[in-house]
Amino acid sequence: MDLLNTMLNWVAPPFTFVSMCMLLPPLYFYKLFLSFLSSLSPEDVAGKVVLITGASSGIGEFVAYEYARRGACLALAARRERGLREVADRCLEIGSPDAFVIAADVAKDEDCRRIVDSTITRFGRLDHLVNNAGITSVCTVEECHDITNLRPIMDINFWGAVYTTRYAIPHLRNSRGRIVVLSSVDSWLPLPRQSFYNASKAALLAMFETIRIEVWPDIKVTVVTPGPIESEFTQGKMISQEGDVKVDQEMRDVQIGMQPVETTVVCAREIVKGACRGERCVIVPGWYRVTHWLMTFCPEVVEWCYWLLYMTKPHGSPTEAWTKKLLDVTGARAVLYPSSISSTDIKTQ
Repeated sequence: MDLLNTMLNWVAPPFTFVSMCMLLPPLYFYKLFLSFLSSLSPEDVAGKVVLITGASSGIGEFVAYEYARRGACLALAARRERGLREVADRCLEIGSPDAFVIAADVAKDEDCRRIVDSTITRFGRLDHLVNNAGITSVCTVEECHDITNLRPIMDINFWGAVYTTRYAIPHLRNSRGRIVVLSSVDSWLPLPRQSFYNASKAALLAMFETIRIEVWPDIKVTVVTPGPIESEFTQGKMISQEGDVKVDQEMRDVQIGMQPVETTVVCAREIVKGACRGERCVIVPGWYRVTHWLMTFCPEVVEWCYWLLYMTKPHGSPTEAWTKKLLDVTGARAVLYPSSISSTDIKTQ
């Protein structure tokens, strides 16, 4: 066995390189052709049933509006029933034939089952499942004295999507439907102070790339990897080291820094357009594709840049990081962040 692995160590890299040089051009031409065809005849979701988690605000809210404009029936789930009802009313105004709300916590398995069961009871079918619910934290592993306080990040971001998907799969098979899951560019970018969030999104990416194979061809999967998007996250809402939800806009500035924040409207439009066109993955903004290439070919450069920009001297304040200094000195916040992100009117839990 050792001899076989040694031989493969020598043979596999050049063989793979030559094979890729031969196969990639026709493969990408074929994918381009399919993409062109799908753009001409995207899926018509009018009258179809779409279930969206985390729909009371942010990306989930505007994804609901985008599906509503296309005439889809909506099941909207989140913990905040009042916010959900406002979103549902707006969806009805802009074109959804029916929109109802389910107050639930996706971190609880029984709530995820209830979300799916309520949708089927109401509509009798399910065509698209959008796993959007999520939360973040900002602290290093060393700073977190009790790591269990940050367990909700994995419970909501990862398990919430997995629970809901498991209960939805039989119904999606019947309709030959689609799963849309929101991961993040941070699933491959090692952004400091977001290790728990990054890990949850990387787990999502791995899980749903595997589920894609397991449920094909009956169910299709679209993985969305957004960069910084106008939302409660980019307004500074996060889980503290103590496990409480708080709003910290200074730490928001540290983490986002000079990165341009895409509007929720544009992000939602790209997500729904990508899902209806049958795309495997949607990256918003599209230029973040280059970060994947950088992490593949020169990870050391990315890590060094992150260390230089985000990390401070031992025991120094995170607000001393160059990301925030550059933002404050240049006044770029007004240009790079949508105006609503400066608001302190954050919805509470």
